[in-house]
Amino acid sequence: MVLIVLLVIIAILVICAIWFISVRNGLVGARNQVEEAYSTMDVYLKKRYDLIPNLVETVKGYAHHESDTLEKVIAARNTAMSTSSDDMEAKLKNESQLSGTLKTLFAVAEAYPDLKANQNFIDLQEQLKSIEEDIANARKYYNGTVRAYNNKVEMFPGSVIAGMSGFTRKPYFEVDSAEERQNVKVSFDN
Repeated sequence: MVLIVLLVIIAILVICAIWFISVRNGLVGARNQVEEAYSTMDVYLKKRYDLIPNLVETVKGYAHHESDTLEKVIAARNTAMSTSSDDMEAKLKNESQLSGTLKTLFAVAEAYPDLKANQNFIDLQEQLKSIEEDIANARKYYNGTVRAYNNKVEMFPGSVIAGMSGFTRKPYFEVDSAEERQNVKVSFDN
């Protein structure tokens, strides 16, 4: 009888250990997927960083008196670039601000017909458009992996293991700027 009780206790302990390992491995896998999604997005952001100086220089040639706008774009780029990839929340916030300043740059370009017709500017604009689409897709993937990870961290019984093992929520990539949340104004005035 004592042997049976001992075997039952050992079996329960083994089942609990397997369950613990399984849940923890699921959390580790989800966290790694979030980090991979973030790294993928970071690659596209780096491409955008590299393209921005070329755009600014092209616009500079046509819009000499728009230096304030150009300086804001470069400052936002430099801030976003210098933010450590380890600080996800700051990185995502600075990326959002950079997106807003790029919109301002293209608004300036609209006022210069010669610039809009410049083939170099058109090529750079197309490259940026393509990169922005890639970034948007990477953001969607990142947010999806964050949702799955956060669900595992917060839902019972994973929340118990997450709390014991130091797993915490990850931030979503969200638009922080009020002006970015506004609808784009389309005007056909000449």
